[in-house]
Amino acid sequence: MIKRVTQLIKRRDPSLRTPREAWLYPGIWALFYHRAAHALYNKKHFFTARLVAAFSRWVTGIEIHPGAQIGRGVFIDHGMGVVIGETCTIGNDVLIYHGVTLGATGKERGKKQRHPMVGNHVVLGAGAIILGPLTIGHHAKIGAGAVVVAHVPPHTTVVSDPARNTRKECSARKAINDLHSRIESLENRGTL
Repeated sequence: MIKRVTQLIKRRDPSLRTPREAWLYPGIWALFYHRAAHALYNKKHFFTARLVAAFSRWVTGIEIHPGAQIGRGVFIDHGMGVVIGETCTIGNDVLIYHGVTLGATGKERGKKQRHPMVGNHVVLGAGAIILGPLTIGHHAKIGAGAVVVAHVPPHTTVVSDPARNTRKECSARKAINDLHSRIESLENRGTL
């Protein structure tokens, strides 16, 4: 197991020098405790599951609800201040930086899915806030400090507050520039 954990960290963080250092990463411990808390939660031992989760938060500074479903190869880098809600689903090989919130908006009372569903190979930048029962598509990147309240398509990068799709913005900017160029050429020909 230590070899697998070390390989995971080495892929994500080049500052790892020795395999023993892997055990000093709070994200590794938070996920370890979460696996235990999640198993208890699935067996309906809710109090004990929450007790393990509370201990984990106290030790690591990372709060993961025992009901959250987290895939393989997830890495929480630095981790302080990460919050992951009860109905959140996180895919495989996701990179989560410190201060990320995967939470609910409060408008979802009584609904089965209240928190985000994060696809595979996603990067969640430091301080990103993703709220509500929305989907973050596979291979998406959420910029640092982004506030996401709408679905994010696969292979997309979103930035800012509120988050906006940089690909669409670039194509809109291109269309505006093309329109300006066309107007300029019509003015130069004297047709306007």
